[in-house]
Amino acid sequence: MIPTDPHRSEPRQSRTRRHLLTATLLSLAGCAANAKETAPPPSLTTVQTTTLGTATNTTRISATGTLGAKEEVSLSFKIGGVIQSITVNPGDHVRAGQTLAQLSQAEIGNEVAKARLGRDKAERDLARVKALHADSVATLEQLQDATTAFDVAQANVRIAEFNQRYAAITAPADGIILERLVERNQLVTPGAPIVKLRTMRDGLVLRVGLADRDAGRVRIGDAATVTFDAMPDRTFTGTVSQVGLGAAARTGTFDVEIALRNIPQGVTLPSGLIGQAMITPRVANGTAARQTIPIEALVEATGDTATIFTVAPGAIAKRQTVVVTALEGEHVVLRDALPAGTQIITAGAAFVVDGSKVRIDSARSATSDRAPATRVGGARP
Repeated sequence: MIPTDPHRSEPRQSRTRRHLLTATLLSLAGCAANAKETAPPPSLTTVQTTTLGTATNTTRISATGTLGAKEEVSLSFKIGGVIQSITVNPGDHVRAGQTLAQLSQAEIGNEVAKARLGRDKAERDLARVKALHADSVATLEQLQDATTAFDVAQANVRIAEFNQRYAAITAPADGIILERLVERNQLVTPGAPIVKLRTMRDGLVLRVGLADRDAGRVRIGDAATVTFDAMPDRTFTGTVSQVGLGAAARTGTFDVEIALRNIPQGVTLPSGLIGQAMITPRVANGTAARQTIPIEALVEATGDTATIFTVAPGAIAKRQTVVVTALEGEHVVLRDALPAGTQIITAGAAFVVDGSKVRIDSARSATSDRAPATRVGGARP
């Protein structure tokens, strides 16, 4: 019996097709291996980052206001009359007790004389009635009436002498004349302002207006720095000395005064200068640390929840959810502070996915060691 070759019985066309398929699969496997060895790695997304500093409790408040003395008073006469003399001009330095202006004494002097004459007459009448009452000639009622008339006459003298004292204006303290509002021989009414005096016994203050959200954070004693456009090379220090408890009807802002400290000798700050204040509120015990990040770091947000990307070791992008509590200019405040040194992606985050490798553009990345966030307040009118 002749052995049978298993391939011999297979048709030649079928064998040829099988050999071609095998060769094709081997060729494709070789190509795949070569492709695996030579294909370039996928391109990396270039991003910019910000490295966070330590969380802070403080957000500074910026506000604009006007400078003035704590005590700036408009001085006036209690009574009306004709001005006899006014001896000061704007810019004059005056001493406490110095006479600044005086009314003509022609009228008030006669009023004092009239009151004194009335008192003298009432005193004589009372003496006569007392003598008559002792002789049982005058009644008790007549004695009481005479006593009352004398008391009234004495009160009239005190009133006239009081008005006479305030027919002259004297400086209540050392200071500088800011305004002179009248001239000699001018007729003035009671209470009309005559001169405006700036005293220095309580120092200088910058008066600013703050919105309610900022006024509620400011307390007496908070530190501040003040600059003036008129003196761009100088920075003055101060503290909050007064915080208004009611909003101004016209602006809705709360009046805050910043007392300037340690003004150098020889430096004169005129009233009315426009100043810019930077207030650093103190933080009450137990207040949580506050951290801000650039608003461009937010990829998406729903309500107070937002998504950001941080960069993990190995330049791996990690998706992270944060809770935003406030918007402050170009930054947002996080409820839970991220660790210092955390890198957050601020540009290019929209093109990365969680776990992808990124390339950091070091030249355009930054460190968030900035000063505490600044909130801008309004100017006091």
